[in-house]
Amino acid sequence: MEQEPFTVIYEDNHLLIVNKKAGVLVQGDQTGDKTLTDYAKDWLREKYNKPGNIFCGVVHRIDRPVSGAVVLAKTSKALERMNKKFREKDVHKVYWAVVKKKPRYAEGRLVHWLTKDPARNVSTAHDTEVEGAKRAELEYKVLGKLNDHFLLEVRPLTGRPHQIRVQLAAMNCPIRGDVKYGFSKPNTDGSINLHAKNLKFEHPVKKEPLFIRAGLPDNEFWEQFLVLEEQNIKLKNIDRMY
Repeated sequence: MEQEPFTVIYEDNHLLIVNKKAGVLVQGDQTGDKTLTDYAKDWLREKYNKPGNIFCGVVHRIDRPVSGAVVLAKTSKALERMNKKFREKDVHKVYWAVVKKKPRYAEGRLVHWLTKDPARNVSTAHDTEVEGAKRAELEYKVLGKLNDHFLLEVRPLTGRPHQIRVQLAAMNCPIRGDVKYGFSKPNTDGSINLHAKNLKFEHPVKKEPLFIRAGLPDNEFWEQFLVLEEQNIKLKNIDRMY
């Protein structure tokens, strides 16, 4: 039985915010596989019994093997305003990442310059600025350890392709399952243990604060960290936002 591609976190006349399953494309690529946008249009068409074209704009993307919160716009006005918010860094993002190797420091800020090889769809992190590179910055914090894995809270301060994946790998902490960036073996379902957990921003039309929380993926590996969270063992201020 095919797994549902997303669950709805929030919806109004302007926005549709979903919790994407790992493995679902946000936007189309050379594979031609069905995208999150396609699934969302089908969902809206069925919910509102709307024939014909449905407007559903992509505001931002997360990688195919990554799960978590994705914002879609139901109107051109909302799309334009949300694009501006992301461009001007008015959206605060929190990810959870699971790594096997313990970071040298319990928390810190990483700054790299990233170049991308489009042919291989791989980014490279450089410690100093190089020609054609874009500056990437994030903050991380170790939240706890369970079964020889470490749970990190990651706050990207820029939005570069594969940024969290390549920056964590650059400090010798590749994300579990991410063989593209140095982890030893893939996850059986093709996912990586990176989850877009929280978003905080002002609604583009209503001008009200929105705090979005995407539940962890429903699988055995993530569930152990959910238990850790619920019991408040070693994890403090998990949902601290700027």
